[in-house]
Amino acid sequence: MGLKNLGKPWSDRFEVGLHPFIESFNASIKFDFLLLQEDLDGSIAHARMLGKTGIINADEASQLEKGLNQIRLEASQGVFNADQPAEDVHFAVENRLIELLGPLGKKLHTGRSRNDQIATDIRLWLRRKIDEINFDLENIQKILLGHAEKNLYTLIPGYTHLQRAQPVSLAHHLLAYLEMFQRDRDRLVEVKSRVNTSPLGAAALAGTSLPIDRLYTADQLNFTSIYSNSLDAVSDRDFAVEFIAASSLIMVHLSRLSEEIIFWSSEEFSFVKLTDRCATGSSIMPQKKNPDVPELVRGKSGRVFGHLQALLVMLKGLPLAYNKDFQEDKEALFDTVVTVRNSLQAMSILLEEGLEFSLDRLGSAVESDFSNATDVADYLVSKEVPFREAYQIVGRLVKLCMKEGILLKDLSFDQWQDMHPAFDQDIYKRLTPEHVVASRISQGGTGFAQVSAQLENWQNQFSSLKE
Repeated sequence: MGLKNLGKPWSDRFEVGLHPFIESFNASIKFDFLLLQEDLDGSIAHARMLGKTGIINADEASQLEKGLNQIRLEASQGVFNADQPAEDVHFAVENRLIELLGPLGKKLHTGRSRNDQIATDIRLWLRRKIDEINFDLENIQKILLGHAEKNLYTLIPGYTHLQRAQPVSLAHHLLAYLEMFQRDRDRLVEVKSRVNTSPLGAAALAGTSLPIDRLYTADQLNFTSIYSNSLDAVSDRDFAVEFIAASSLIMVHLSRLSEEIIFWSSEEFSFVKLTDRCATGSSIMPQKKNPDVPELVRGKSGRVFGHLQALLVMLKGLPLAYNKDFQEDKEALFDTVVTVRNSLQAMSILLEEGLEFSLDRLGSAVESDFSNATDVADYLVSKEVPFREAYQIVGRLVKLCMKEGILLKDLSFDQWQDMHPAFDQDIYKRLTPEHVVASRISQGGTGFAQVSAQLENWQNQFSSLKE
């Protein structure tokens, strides 16, 4: 509907039509039609402004707004599905408006260019998508918090260099991801503050001689400010780079969590079991249960990183102001949003329905290593043994245990005393994983009291959002 006998969005200066392949190569309608609602919103605000300033009369402005709402209705009914020969979503809307209103429809583009029009549309769209991603991040935080609340006293080996280091509360481990995702949310808020600046009225690059009111259109579209330089307004894509950079960090955090789940679900770790809801099998090995969700999320991170690189390379050599290269920003932005949202939602389902922690396995894991060695050194320090001396003593104790094929807890009291007279019977209590974890009383540590306080902080934070 509304796409027959289209002219071109440029002047009659041209005598020969585009080569058919170049026409298709040049068009963006196949992907920028996603911006239809934003284009209609921006056009309605622009029409109202034209009427308010007297550039067109009030009745004309009203008729333009009605026509644009008619197009919105047609789109909702599935009868306005633009495609070539329309070059882009703006031209498709304008031509349908002309079909509906006749010559009046040709007045809508007064005082603006497709350059500031697309710059406005993409900001309106991205502003809404940032809110949706922020919601997805909050949801995964709440799911992680639910697991953490149930596992304050569940212990898990903590690693450095992927080697057993010290036992930690499982809740503490999970809360680390809440912190990461909170930084992601904070970054999105910052990006949104720069997305939320109106370029509308900058026209092609230099503004317009017509008495438009840019502050009025900005207010109509809920922008918090306007660009103060028209060249910058139509050529700025910093916000797109910032958004994909912030999205890349979201994917980094999801990929790190994915990696841990993949490790934990392996036979070698067996810290979690995958449920049938979120795992697949092998076409040849009937015993297999594969962690497809975290593997896909881990893999999809590369898509977003690639989009960031593509935008940076696209922008780095562009002179002011608008260049056709900018058409390449949309597919990168659109795919980034889809990839991030799908990854967040898939990971949320996995965390909520797709895995179960193997508490027995976790319990035995923290009992079967030397991750309490630092606590033996701290024990000696509490007996006024210098730390570096205590460190060497514990190193010799570990060496002795490894030679005999035992753990620190299996040493006889005489062996402790032979190594240093400061050791007393209470050393055995200090070696238990529960005591090791509970003793971490420094702020931000894994001690139960500290983690309990952090759980309460997160509970209060999410409760305050409901009020």
